[in-house]
Amino acid sequence: MKNFNLLVSTSRFNEINASAELWFSLLTCGDKYPIINNLDVSGLISALTNLNAKEVIHKLRKTVKEDPYFFRFILKIVPIDYLCESNIRVISQIIEKHYKEYMEDEDSFKITLKRRNNELINRENFIKIIAEKIDNKVNLTNPDIDIRFEFIGNTCGISFLKRDDILKSIHQ
Repeated sequence: MKNFNLLVSTSRFNEINASAELWFSLLTCGDKYPIINNLDVSGLISALTNLNAKEVIHKLRKTVKEDPYFFRFILKIVPIDYLCESNIRVISQIIEKHYKEYMEDEDSFKITLKRRNNELINRENFIKIIAEKIDNKVNLTNPDIDIRFEFIGNTCGISFLKRDDILKSIHQ
């Protein structure tokens, strides 16, 4: 399993260009040694930054606000809080142990599930098991926190996201 804390989407066959764009973007944020990898899924790359991934998103958001065409190849950047194997028991333990670090008692949540090269996870069963671990209210239309699961083969990225924690380019 590769280690990463940013998941980046691009159009198919533009992974090399998006990697260069991401490397430059992370340098401008202050990371002198970002590690960028291709994944086994067309249109996806990952990065491991030494910086706080969500702070990187907010810095890049300011850059994109000033120059909407700053990104030519990157479509979306999602920060990843936890990385583990695609095992419901392991994922469930991470959620149960850590969700209160990201959510206040009054916060609502929803669960977003993205599966790539992984059809072994049953969507309804998975969401039910995870939701049972969380005491907060569910709000599918306007949640305070989106608990996002990115399944890529046998790897699962878990993110606790507020509304502005994902960066989307104007090209998306």
